[in-house]
Amino acid sequence: FGIATDENFVITTTNRKEITEDNFSELVQDGVTLYLLQSVDQMLLSATKERIDFLPHYDTLVKSGMYEYYASEGQNPLPFALAELIDNSLSATSQNTGIRSIQIKLLFDDSHGKPAVAVIDNGRGMTSKQLNNWAVYRLSKFTRQGDFESDHSGYVRPLPVPRSLNSDISYFGVGGKQAVFFVGQSARMISKPADSQDVHELVLSKEDF
Repeated sequence: FGIATDENFVITTTNRKEITEDNFSELVQDGVTLYLLQSVDQMLLSATKERIDFLPHYDTLVKSGMYEYYASEGQNPLPFALAELIDNSLSATSQNTGIRSIQIKLLFDDSHGKPAVAVIDNGRGMTSKQLNNWAVYRLSKFTRQGDFESDHSGYVRPLPVPRSLNSDISYFGVGGKQAVFFVGQSARMISKPADSQDVHELVLSKEDF
């Protein structure tokens, strides 16, 4: 790597967790991406890119007909899909100490790409591992266990309040990934954890699948 014998360096995960003798077996696994840096908080000189491989959750198959169900009942499934995207932002901002900001934008400017729906919030953000977990179909925020680091870690279901947006609007919904692919052909998640300088971006597309 061209490291001088008197030069200090650290090896970290993409979440900027330093690899040590104590956590090596826990953090270093097959396929994991590592950074070789001068310090844990070093600015990256350029963007890094990795391909994520995963198996969809079995619910993807057994519950994939939900949109047909909504349509058969005479309901427009689009509101359910939008509710899934808004629910992510409601969870992300649930612990904000200040103002919770959630914006929904419809983008039709061809100079910036194809038409898109953008949901933007000022929540706590997701790490690269949490983004990876979001990509796993039907991995519910209420059923994540074991090796899965939840993108809603520490979230506690609130008591139901009539006519209140309490971040459970999609509890019986269609799933975030099915929602975005119902609306369009690809999904792009851009997130910056509140305690990190890194910005993580995840792209899923029907073409890649």
